[in-house]
Amino acid sequence: MNDDNNVLELLKDIKRLLSYNKKVFNVEDLANYTGLSKSKIYKLTQLKLIPTGNNQHIRQKFFHKDMIDAWLLGEPNFSDEFLELEWNRQLGR
Repeated sequence: MNDDNNVLELLKDIKRLLSYNKKVFNVEDLANYTGLSKSKIYKLTQLKLIPTGNNQHIRQKFFHKDMIDAWLLGEPNFSDEFLELEWNRQLGR
């Protein structure tokens, strides 16, 4: 039974690693790739602080991996405090 669990965990790890080879991420993929929570990703998307795909015919958000890598290396400020301040600024509060 323990060997089965080890194999299952190994397969999950392999699946996760293979998902990083995708060129386009959805929110779930991006959360797994960056370690950011989905809610933080949605906030960043709403505030236009994260690069997203621009296909207006698709409701779901998609993110180009190369653009995300460049964005991550740009040392963005996406602390909860900054997001709250930016959110309130954009709402005119």
